[in-house]
Amino acid sequence: EGMPQTLSSTSMFTPCGFSPHLHTSKEDEQGGLIFQDGNLTSASLDALIQHLIPTTDYYPEKAYIFTFLLSSRLFIEPHELLSRVCHKCIEQQRLDDPVLDKARIRKFGPKILQLLTEWTETFPYDFQEERMIGHLKDMIHRIAPCDEAYWKKMNQLLQTLNQKLATLSHGQEGIVKISAAVSDKLVAFKSKPPSIQREILSVCSDPYTLAQQLTHVELERLSHIGPEEFVQAFVHKDPLDGTKTCFSEQKKTSNLEAYVKWFNRLCYLVATEICMPAKKKQRAQVIEFFIDVARECFNIGNFNSLMAIISGMNMSPVSRLKKTWSKVKTAKFFILEHQMDPTGNFYNYRTALRGAAHRSLTAHSNREKIVIPFFSLLIKDIYFLNEGCANRLPNGHVNFEKFLELAKQVGEFITWKQVECPFEQDPNIIHYLHTAPIFTEDGLYLASYESESPENQTEKDRWKSLR
Repeated sequence: EGMPQTLSSTSMFTPCGFSPHLHTSKEDEQGGLIFQDGNLTSASLDALIQHLIPTTDYYPEKAYIFTFLLSSRLFIEPHELLSRVCHKCIEQQRLDDPVLDKARIRKFGPKILQLLTEWTETFPYDFQEERMIGHLKDMIHRIAPCDEAYWKKMNQLLQTLNQKLATLSHGQEGIVKISAAVSDKLVAFKSKPPSIQREILSVCSDPYTLAQQLTHVELERLSHIGPEEFVQAFVHKDPLDGTKTCFSEQKKTSNLEAYVKWFNRLCYLVATEICMPAKKKQRAQVIEFFIDVARECFNIGNFNSLMAIISGMNMSPVSRLKKTWSKVKTAKFFILEHQMDPTGNFYNYRTALRGAAHRSLTAHSNREKIVIPFFSLLIKDIYFLNEGCANRLPNGHVNFEKFLELAKQVGEFITWKQVECPFEQDPNIIHYLHTAPIFTEDGLYLASYESESPENQTEKDRWKSLR
């Protein structure tokens, strides 16, 4: 549905359809690539680059392209990789010859254009760099004399890329503006504000609607995260190249960080809304409202908002409100908590996530396609996968087996983040979610002690020091 063609074969991304069988040859080595049971397990960086390059009669597998482009940045910067790919193409296809072999280039042309298209569509942020665009243009100048259609193809590619980058940077600016507005308000509330503070129930009293609007925010923010951000978070010095780190500029993980900040904001917003009302009955009402919102998030497949809401309710300024909780029907809350219980490495949640992922694969509507994973856990899984295995083997080869596993996890996420949100947007509610003032942790404790006074000496001391 309006998705770029090259990505439409989601089977390549999702683990069940993910096929690392790049060759089924029995020998163990071809051109520096090491295979085991038909799977590429390791190779030198040079051999991997060579394997990426199309020829007149060869085009790399989709799974290979994604895996290699994702992981290569741990060893070589994208502009350097593209430069090497272009140089090798020029050499192999003799694009420097005074007279070009037109028949041959007509076989090669569509393949190199296809590779460049896949690269720009899957990793658009790589092309924010002038040098990358320079390599694209150089390649087209060399092959276009053989076929007019190549100019058109290339212009189309650049246009699509520009639109994509414009949309992404526009979204990022919006998020930066919101973050700036929010951080000013964080400090504003050290103590209970006057009652003019609008509260969530006056903006949206229907749990189903709020869950849908939260899903809007989640999908909007997810859409900006590039797959490479998961890998760039782990860029260290490449041991084989002692001279420089792979990425001299700051790590390009800003969208990923902004998304984690949103999760934290939602936790604090929930806690603030619960601690704010002066009357116990109103506080209990807010808790029950959020329990219903969390349940709707679970049904939608929005596990990130669900976890943020549960975390907000479990913050100690909220959980200590015994008299308030005694007025709440907690059975529904315990069911949700059980779903997100960290025991057994989040066994229950992972089971629910697999169910949602399965539903997404067989979905007939965008509504059924939604899978928004509990993001911090996804990052943690990827982190442990990265820490648990070396990027390079003792012989200097790239540990490709590791990166196939990484590509499987990141690829599944990429499929999920491309879902169009099926719910109508309510600007009023979304504005509130992003801009409503929230308490700092101290502010939450103050509000909590004012609602239900301290129970023991520790709490009394804390209250005294806060005041």
